[in-house]
Amino acid sequence: MISLNYRDSRPIYEQIKDGLRKLIVTGAIGTDEKLPSVRSLATQLSINPNTIQRAYNELEGEGYIYSVPGKGSFATGDPDADTSRRKELWERARELVAELRYLGVSQEELRSLLEEETPGGFPAGGKREETV
Repeated sequence: MISLNYRDSRPIYEQIKDGLRKLIVTGAIGTDEKLPSVRSLATQLSINPNTIQRAYNELEGEGYIYSVPGKGSFATGDPDADTSRRKELWERARELVAELRYLGVSQEELRSLLEEETPGGFPAGGKREETV
């Protein structure tokens, strides 16, 4: 379900939050599907339940999940959550581009970066290209 990378510079709760968000967005966790309880996920990942609770709280604040007292947390399937996240990421991308431009990266280099590859080392088309 979720894997943690202890060498990642991001905090554990962010890794959990990103992992759950990805599962929700891709449909691996369906609308109104119950998420694992805080205790069970903490046990499964061998981490403090407070870390899981923080990730759940942030996902709820972002609109990806909702909580029912005494029942647990559930995926919303809310399309507005995607819109909100897209807007947030767009703003972060603008900030990164501005910083890169300040550091002397050309517009052509930025364009090349966007066209180059997607996360995981594969270009946007989905197949890895070999350079000789």
